[in-house]
Amino acid sequence: MDSKINSTETPEAFQVAEQTQNQNPLPLIPIASISLSLSTLLPSHFLPPKQIAGPPNKVRIPSQISSLSHFSISSSLSPAKPFFKSTISANPLQNTLTLNPLRPSNPSGAAAARRSVVVWFRNDLRIHDNECLTAANDDSISVLPVYCFDPRDYGKSSSGFDKTGPYRATFLIESVSDLRRNLQARGSDLVVRIGRPENVLLDVVKAVGADAVYMHREVSHDEVKAEEKIEEAMKDEGVEVKYFWGSTLYHMDDLPFKLEEMPTNYGGFKEKVKGLEVRKTIEALDKIKGLPRRGDVETGEIPTLVDLGLNPNATMGQSGKTAANASLVGGETEAMQRLRAFAVECKAKPNNGSKDGANDSIYGANFSCRISPWLAMGCLSPRSMFDELKKSASSMISAASNKKNDGNGTTDTGNWLMYELLWRDFFRFITRKYSSSKQQSTAPATACTGATA
Repeated sequence: MDSKINSTETPEAFQVAEQTQNQNPLPLIPIASISLSLSTLLPSHFLPPKQIAGPPNKVRIPSQISSLSHFSISSSLSPAKPFFKSTISANPLQNTLTLNPLRPSNPSGAAAARRSVVVWFRNDLRIHDNECLTAANDDSISVLPVYCFDPRDYGKSSSGFDKTGPYRATFLIESVSDLRRNLQARGSDLVVRIGRPENVLLDVVKAVGADAVYMHREVSHDEVKAEEKIEEAMKDEGVEVKYFWGSTLYHMDDLPFKLEEMPTNYGGFKEKVKGLEVRKTIEALDKIKGLPRRGDVETGEIPTLVDLGLNPNATMGQSGKTAANASLVGGETEAMQRLRAFAVECKAKPNNGSKDGANDSIYGANFSCRISPWLAMGCLSPRSMFDELKKSASSMISAASNKKNDGNGTTDTGNWLMYELLWRDFFRFITRKYSSSKQQSTAPATACTGATA
């Protein structure tokens, strides 16, 4: 049948058509509400074969295809025929399209629909056991990892000392470089900037049209203030900020008390968390979603010590050789290698002294795990450290926190390690408690009698 409509039909033809419609009423279809100036009847092959229940009175036309109103029916209706196969209720054109970033109306319940998520790396410079990165990879189509070198963390303090010394800065630069390599090996990359996070993240979010910013919470006063500034900036843009916790052995949500009600002494804290289960570690992702295509954001160069206002010669000894402190190599790769080596060393040379008793020795494999720098940077998580030692030295660590002394005043490596990690948890939780703007108490944190820091 010819798809063209004869515009010279007689009034009698309209009367006949009107009578036919009265006898066999047909439901309205969306075509009738489109502003295309239809002055005549449509050919029969454009009418739907079955009735469509409850059609809307009007279908809004997205701004992207508003130019259709300038086309004639004779030139464009045939290719559009498949468009009318779906029902009215399933028609995506009922919702007006927009050129702005798509934001879920209920972010907490529509995470899977996110278009892109910015992951802000802080003191969690790792791929393994990283709930923040894993959640972002599961929730969105694209992931943009970002790290910021905050200028406020460098320079001189009010006392005249370096806020961040050259050794720590070198270790951090190496850790960020290793993180970038690990991300690249999984199909992603790391955007690196020198700037205040609240400004850098806002620029990045606008550039890529991100739906949310994912980050791990931190504990110090300045870090908490940075979170508040970022949350305020993102609120103005309608972007969700989602927090995670991953810097302690025990998860904050698993504590048997509210943080503001946390005991201010280690003995009370230890008693409260006795028997608490350690969550399982999160496996490292084999593949990570690619970077957002929109915005064409440059990844940027990782700064040098000079870029951070530090003297690179400060890491050299008087003899011109690298100082002993500079022998530590930052990064997740180095951290995992050291952890495995430490686990083997613990198994070969178990600790024969008690951390609480007089038999404790300053010598041997277990005097120190020598992994604290990587824990501090988040290149290694406490849970993964605990888990690795359980797997590598199960005969000594087993369910480390539950195993009792053998009656001779000795303790195994697992108990000693749990003792140290538990102290670390106490300090991080208590710092977070008093760093919160909602916590106004000034009661000091104290150690229990007989405990060592």
